Amino acid sequence: QVQLVESGGGLMQAGGSLRLSCAASGRTFSTYAMGWFRQAPGKDREFVAAISRNGTNTNYANSAKGRFTISRDNGKNMVYLQMNSLKPEDTAVYYCAADRYRRGTSYYIWDYDTWGQGTQVTVSS
Repeated sequence: QVQLVESGGGLMQAGGSLRLSCAASGRTFSTYAMGWFRQAPGKDREFVAAISRNGTNTNYANSAKGRFTISRDNGKNMVYLQMNSLKPEDTAVYYCAADRYRRGTSYYIWDYDTWGQGTQVTVSS
């Protein structure tokens, strides 16, 4: 089973960009579909983006389409979330998650087996 560690969060002004990274341990990273979720204070955790095992399929929440890009590098055991045109409503803790048994992508929280500890993203207006 992989272990996940997110990084790259921080404080950014609206309109700016951030790239989140998720480092995965283990030799089987390429067998996992990956996803990014976020949780704002007082709200449920929500789907942001997902990518298939080989990176050919991606899926985005409507709020992320056109602004965020998910990618992965299986050689480095890394998954990324490039976030552009940030808005104050993007403020949340962002979590990386791994789904071992999925060939495509999923936006359901319960499909993901392993979660990172999260990284805080704060966007000021």
